[in-house]
Amino acid sequence: MRTIWRLLSYLKPYPGWLALSNLSMLGLVLMSFAIPWLTRYVIDVAIIEGEWHLLLPLALGVVAAGILHGMMFFVRRYSSALIGQLVIFDLRNQLYRHLHELPFSFYDRSRTGELMSRVTQDVETMRRFLAFGLVNLVRSILMSVGVLTFLMFINWRLTMVVLITLPPLLFTIRAFATRVRPMYRRVQEELAGLTSVLQENIAGLRVIRSFAREEYEIEKFEAGHRGYLEQNLGAVRRWAFFFPLMNMITGMGTVLILWYGGREVIAGNMSLGWLVAFNQYLALLLGPLRMLGWLVNLTERASASATRVFELLDTESDIVERPGAIDLPRARGHVEFEDVWFEYAASGDPVLRGVSFEARPGETVAILGATGSGKSTVMNLIPRFYDPHRGRITLDGHDLRDLTIESLRRNIGMVMQETFLFSAPIAENVAYGRPGATSEEIEAAAKAAQIHELIAGLPDGYDTVVGERGVGLSGGQKQRVAIARALLLNPPILILDDSTSSVDAETEHLIQEALERVMKGRTSFIIAQRLSSVRSADQVFVLDRGRIVQRGTHETLIGVPGIYREIHQLQSADSVEISEEIFERARLKAIEGMRNIPGGRI
Repeated sequence: MRTIWRLLSYLKPYPGWLALSNLSMLGLVLMSFAIPWLTRYVIDVAIIEGEWHLLLPLALGVVAAGILHGMMFFVRRYSSALIGQLVIFDLRNQLYRHLHELPFSFYDRSRTGELMSRVTQDVETMRRFLAFGLVNLVRSILMSVGVLTFLMFINWRLTMVVLITLPPLLFTIRAFATRVRPMYRRVQEELAGLTSVLQENIAGLRVIRSFAREEYEIEKFEAGHRGYLEQNLGAVRRWAFFFPLMNMITGMGTVLILWYGGREVIAGNMSLGWLVAFNQYLALLLGPLRMLGWLVNLTERASASATRVFELLDTESDIVERPGAIDLPRARGHVEFEDVWFEYAASGDPVLRGVSFEARPGETVAILGATGSGKSTVMNLIPRFYDPHRGRITLDGHDLRDLTIESLRRNIGMVMQETFLFSAPIAENVAYGRPGATSEEIEAAAKAAQIHELIAGLPDGYDTVVGERGVGLSGGQKQRVAIARALLLNPPILILDDSTSSVDAETEHLIQEALERVMKGRTSFIIAQRLSSVRSADQVFVLDRGRIVQRGTHETLIGVPGIYREIHQLQSADSVEISEEIFERARLKAIEGMRNIPGGRI
């Protein structure tokens, strides 16, 4: 119930619509009471007592009550549906905003399909409860209290006889709710897993087909779908058993009315009109009681969904700004790592071990290392995608945690290793960080990234819409668009995370020429897999297993024993990528070489 009460707290911003819904509900209940009351007068007064002149007014009264009942029903249905839509609009927006505030570490351990399921199916289940379940629950309570009051007024003895069926009915409803609650939680979890499999299969369709694994993925989807089906069928079986049982129990009330009520009429203790009205009022009571099964079903599904949604909303970000965080203007670009240690939650082993270095304004820093050495982690720490577990990182003397996240990232332009483009025109993709950029500025950034001529040659030029995730462009073309996107920001700090890994040697040469021009005056960090990319760097760091094992310029490093010189000698050309095999061979050769030097170490 705590979950349901928390969901109901989202109704507070709409007191007017809530009041209208409740008033129309009250009017609906009153009109429902009026019809049996008028029916009693038709039978007892107009027909039995022979007051024929009252038939027409009473019939018109029944018609008027029916019309008012319909009007109240419309107002109640519209206002409750509107409230449900407004609340879910607010909740889904809050959820989406919260997803943008969660750190990368959260997404490292979460499945995309699972998150999509919570934002879509779970939120929709909550909407159905607010729009239909809640209003019918209020109606059932009002109707039950009002009808019981009328029944006691009409004939308290007959009412007590009929109420014999109430305890077993409530016991059945409670048993149904207890058993169905965990089942619907499992249903939602199975659906989330199914959504995750579907999302992964669509995103990885090219990989699936290239390895001819269609049948395997189809079988995996069918297995997940079968689990979802079985959980649903289990809930349906519960529903199919309990709902007829509840109908049978409520039906016993009608039997008791005919038996005991008929005796009361024959004995003269009750008129025939009151017996008919009593039966109609009992139907008004039994209707909500029968609906309780459906309401319990909907409430439990909404509770399961709300639990999953609120679990997501209650997930706190570990990337937070300290009180009084500074809004940094344009930075000079002085970046310093001070004994930085970091580990990912999933691995448990440090990825960075005591990393310390200084990048002065305008310098170009290149980082080399094998896969898993910590290169990308260094880049991800600068814009605070993660925070170090020990040590600190400063920008212009400020600890990054003392700066507002927005102002920090506004000073950094990034080209990620995995290029992502939106399903939008190329111009919009280039200007993503500066929506107000002019066409001349967009073209200048594209020229600097050596992509302008290709874009200009497309049928729609810069208005060409690229497919989802940049489908329609080659890997190198997407990467150059991403470089243009970063350059358009004109940031004082530029991070290139292996940004030329998907281009050929000729394209890489063109991009390098462009980057050498645009990196002037900026603090630039480069992760490279080719030595040609780091020749002109002011500092080169070689990372090995989370530690900086060598640092210097290209010229100084090839002149001293170590991994860098061994890589340089092992490569047949600077354009050859530094594979993990090459790096490991170089490391082993460097260790062997150092052993031959008295006092040497690495």
